[in-house]
Amino acid sequence: MTRFFVIFVVCLVVLFRIDMLDSVQQRVADPWTQWLATASANLISVFDTDVLHQGRILMSKATGFAVSIEAGCNGIEAAIVLIAGMVAFPASWTQKLLGMTLGFAAVQAVNLLRIISLYYLGQWNLPVFEFAHLYLWQALIMLDVLVVWLLWIRWTARRTAEQEEVSGHAN
Repeated sequence: MTRFFVIFVVCLVVLFRIDMLDSVQQRVADPWTQWLATASANLISVFDTDVLHQGRILMSKATGFAVSIEAGCNGIEAAIVLIAGMVAFPASWTQKLLGMTLGFAAVQAVNLLRIISLYYLGQWNLPVFEFAHLYLWQALIMLDVLVVWLLWIRWTARRTAEQEEVSGHAN
């Protein structure tokens, strides 16, 4: 347990420090955030042609309400917590890489849902938007990280047990 905690905290510190570098923000985080805005606008426009987007901003043509996807809202920080948990857990690197890849996708899928819901909540009711933005979705994104991590641990434990069973029968 101590080993897990130390590796987890070190990974968090290192990954968050890397995330804060200007070069990483410019070359990774900013393009990713703009891609999220584009993906959100494309998903919204399937059902609602009222949406405009420019850079990291989504705006309603009808109401003028706009959301800007900022650092902390792009899912990168949540993914860092998930990645740190997977790196710290005792599993093979193949299992860790698969978990990180699928986990990042799961976090980003929920984040797209978050962005789209906030876009509509802000047009409907600003106090509800503020509550959902500052509290509800923060908790739900971290719950998503926890659920993905726990499912990955369960899958990893099963795979490890299966491999041990197979190697035990081979002897």
